Amino acid sequence: MAGNFWQSSHFQQWLLDKQDLIRERQHDLAILAEDEYQKIFIFFSSVIQTLGEQLKLRQQVIATATVYFKRFYARNSLKCIDPLLLAPTCLFLASKVEEFGVISNSRLITTCQTVIKNKFSYAYTQEFPYRTNNILECEFYLLENLDCCLIVYQPYRPLLQLVQDIGHEEQLLTLAWRIVNDSLRTDVSLLYPPYQIAIGCLQIACVILQKDHKAWFAELNVDIERIQEIARYIINLFELWKTYDEKKEIQGLLAKMPKPKPAPQR
Repeated sequence: MAGNFWQSSHFQQWLLDKQDLIRERQHDLAILAEDEYQKIFIFFSSVIQTLGEQLKLRQQVIATATVYFKRFYARNSLKCIDPLLLAPTCLFLASKVEEFGVISNSRLITTCQTVIKNKFSYAYTQEFPYRTNNILECEFYLLENLDCCLIVYQPYRPLLQLVQDIGHEEQLLTLAWRIVNDSLRTDVSLLYPPYQIAIGCLQIACVILQKDHKAWFAELNVDIERIQEIARYIINLFELWKTYDEKKEIQGLLAKMPKPKPAPQR
C-alpha cells in the first residue's frame, strides 16, 4: 500500500476538477436534472451501505466501494453499466483490496437478492437480475476504468487523529464519523483530500454540538476556503434530505435514468 497520500494514485490521478466532473456528466444531465442525478447516487450509496452491512463488512470497505462507484461514473455515463450491477461489484473488489477477504460469489448474489427484495422493494418490483458471471465481467470493466488505482485513502484515520488532538471527545467523534459516512453521498471524495474532508466534517459536528473549538481550528495549517466548500456540499445534502421522499420518488427516477442497451441475443 502506498504509505504516503501525496505519492499515491489517489492524490495524483483521482482528485478531480469540478469543471471536469460537470463536463463528464453532460450526457446524463441532458436527461436528468442535477438534483435528480444526485438523488440517484444517494440511493445507490444506500444500496452499497446496506449490502455491506448485511455482508458484515467494515465501514472502510463500504467507503472504498462507494468511492469506486463514484469514480466509475465520474468518467462514464449511467448508461454504460447498470448501477445495480456496479454496486455489488464495487463491494466485491473493495473487500479484496482492503484485505477483508474475498466474499464468496454465491453469498454476494444471495445477499443482493435478499436486500433488494426486503429493503429496496419500493424501488425494484423485480428480483435482483444478475449472476456471478455478470459480477466477474463487470469487475474487469471496473478495474480498467479505475486504471487499476485501487488504494483509496479515507477521512476516518485523520479524523481520529484530529479528535485526539482536540482532546478525545466521544460524542464529537461519533457525530463527525457519521458525517464522514454522509459525505460519501456527495462529490467531496472525488474533489478533496481525505484530511480536508475530515476537518470539514469535524467543523459541522462542532457546530451541531455547539462546541467552541475556533482557536483550535485557527491553528490548523489548511485552506479554510476549501474546508468551507466541503462543509457546503454536506450541508446541501442535509437540505436535500429534508424534502426528498426516496420511497415515493426513486422508482420514477430509476425509470428516467439512462440505461445500458440490452445485449444482443445469441
